[in-house]
Amino acid sequence: MHYLLKKLTAIVFTGTISVSAFANNMSLISSDIKHDQFMSKAHEFSGFGCTGDDQSPQLSWSGAPDKTKAFAIFAYDPDAPTGSGWWHWQVINIPANVNSLPTGVGSTLKNSIPAGSKHMRNDYGKHGFGGACPPVGHGKHRYQFTVHALSKKLQLPQDASAALTGYMVNAHSIASATLEAYYER
Repeated sequence: MHYLLKKLTAIVFTGTISVSAFANNMSLISSDIKHDQFMSKAHEFSGFGCTGDDQSPQLSWSGAPDKTKAFAIFAYDPDAPTGSGWWHWQVINIPANVNSLPTGVGSTLKNSIPAGSKHMRNDYGKHGFGGACPPVGHGKHRYQFTVHALSKKLQLPQDASAALTGYMVNAHSIASATLEAYYER
């Protein structure tokens, strides 16, 4: 153990480990939602007692590594009273030359995501975006919109669970950026 610690210390101090290998320069912004701010009713679900417009927000990202083969986008509520959070949106295999998605592209009523992309099933049981719908009086919920740069396109069955999709995206994510907004009813 002492030898290994000594060897690691020598490597770090001689500069043979590149700090840039661990850098994550990705950023994610939106013209519809702002980090640490409340989302509008446009991004509330339509159903389960919620009466919003169920629109996915506009998203733009930059700073992906040159090795990026595709992107994935997640929208997740870690505060949902389920024991495992709530997946609102999972899109995989967005082409590497795409760096933004317009408002409403996640609609389950039309397939307007970029060619080659794939909507995975959300926790509402639909393939597409499902807006915020926290229980009335449950307090402020966080909605984490994350873009992942992927080292390869993913091969997943259309009915893959959100957990399996999350596992595969995280296994092949080489960089990511998150924008966190809030919603409350």
